[in-house]
Amino acid sequence: MDYREKADSVRHRILRACERSGRDHNDVTVIAVTKYVGVPETLAILEAGIRDLGENRVQQALPKVTAIKEPVCWHFIGNLQTNKVKDVLPHFQWIHSLDRMSLAKELQKQAEKLDISVSCLVQVNISGEQSKSGFSPEEVEPFLAEISEMARLQVRGLMTMAPIAADPEEVRPVFRGLLELRDSLKPVYPELNHLSMGMSDDFEVAVEEGATMVRIGSILVKP
Repeated sequence: MDYREKADSVRHRILRACERSGRDHNDVTVIAVTKYVGVPETLAILEAGIRDLGENRVQQALPKVTAIKEPVCWHFIGNLQTNKVKDVLPHFQWIHSLDRMSLAKELQKQAEKLDISVSCLVQVNISGEQSKSGFSPEEVEPFLAEISEMARLQVRGLMTMAPIAADPEEVRPVFRGLLELRDSLKPVYPELNHLSMGMSDDFEVAVEEGATMVRIGSILVKP
């Protein structure tokens, strides 16, 4: 199966998940996680019609970012160290892993230097796993209030990572929890439109529970 066939398969599965949940499939963005592959493969993914690409290590991403001249929306989806912000911001349009105040301050500082705004998602540890980064659900609203004066940060939604499970149904409550948290915050923070959740093993359940961005790696990108 080539990249176009893989992309079509993912899009079809999203379409079916949207039909089951009464959603418009155009509201779901597929982010191809290209950390597994080099420039030629990434170009092939673009040719398959996917224009949103995700990376989680700036050192691996920069050769692709600089080599690819086509219009691409780059998403930084991994843990972002504060000392790497200056390297990431000139190239990435989205930061999915805003998970602490020190990172917010550095994003604001570097965005001011570049005279840009940064689209961010607040990472939430819905499952409560100690191995995962992110705010607890109870910490999100105080954090949003604290960073509300940081004019360069455009917090556009929430992100979570579900536990690894043999059955995707086991993690449905995690995705539903993020949706419910987002919906509870929207009256005060109406710009929280996005939910980044779901990966190769569970993205259909995530879409059924309201995901607007799914981060697809192995089933889409690996040769």
